[in-house]
Amino acid sequence: MAHIQEQRRHQRIRFSTPPTVRIGYGGAVSEGTIENLSLSGLMLRTELPLEISRNIGCEFRIFDSPVIDVPANVVSRVGNLFGVRFQPGPISQVLIEDAINVALASGKASILAMRELGGKKIMRISGGLSGALRSDFMHALTRVGVDEIDVEGVTSVEQAGLALCLVAVTRHGVPIGAQSACFSEAWKSALAVPGDYAEQGL
Repeated sequence: MAHIQEQRRHQRIRFSTPPTVRIGYGGAVSEGTIENLSLSGLMLRTELPLEISRNIGCEFRIFDSPVIDVPANVVSRVGNLFGVRFQPGPISQVLIEDAINVALASGKASILAMRELGGKKIMRISGGLSGALRSDFMHALTRVGVDEIDVEGVTSVEQAGLALCLVAVTRHGVPIGAQSACFSEAWKSALAVPGDYAEQGL
């Protein structure tokens, strides 16, 4: 069980609409957007000139969650995109976990994870199947290699997400494995008119 939680700690959660984050740094307060989030930290975009290894304050909500106020340490930077690692207390850790679970269940957040099972590389998608997953999805498909797509954890479906699956199936010959009910309904409709979706995905 510890292994699963450890994996989950570092899984990157993507959002179809990036939440905003208030950042306190060196006496200044500014806003940024959350590119992705895990239990251990987040990637944020901001114009504040943050410095690596400096501490900042982060205050954010994930959609309708309570406000999460957590100190963090800046660990990486590429242009105006910064990676920060949380230094959470027990309460903020629980709030972050709850907010992630609610956002996944409502389909407003998504996780794409790769795992090996019996020598097969399986791409598992949980939460919303949306265009927010495009870069992770295409990277897995073209660089990592995927033998099957598991969409049993999908809680909502957008056209852009269906388009990605159609590309996987039609161009890369990757089968769809376990499916949630909402995916299966949307998939039937997509297969009935594949042309419309395929154009959108590319």
